[in-house]
Amino acid sequence: MDVILEALQAGLPVLAIQFALTLALLALGVAVYMLLTPFHEVRLIREGNAAAGIVLAGTLIALALPLAATLATSRLTLDILIWGLVALVLQLLAFFAATAVIRGLRDMIEGGNVAAAWMLAGIQIAVALLNAGAMAG
Repeated sequence: MDVILEALQAGLPVLAIQFALTLALLALGVAVYMLLTPFHEVRLIREGNAAAGIVLAGTLIALALPLAATLATSRLTLDILIWGLVALVLQLLAFFAATAVIRGLRDMIEGGNVAAAWMLAGIQIAVALLNAGAMAG
């Protein structure tokens, strides 16, 4: 029993630090995303725009997936920080690539076009899954 408690005592602070770092990276990713996108997601969601809600939810999932892979496979906190930042940049690039391909996306999302929102969320999540797989090795 002492071995288990000692392992917990040694591992729990590392877990807390790495989990907190990953949550901070997720918050940073969402903040940067919201600053760089042409949508005003929070305002649109408050107005009842389901498309904006779908896009923001898809973005949260898409940012979290590669961060989770990094958290699961990295032993060092510095690795999590570096690869987490790389993952966030790749996900933001995926968003900009999708918006370049889907013409008029801003107007569609602001107009409540749920089909366009699901398409964008799908692209972001698909790229996130590939990103997470690459991060996990």
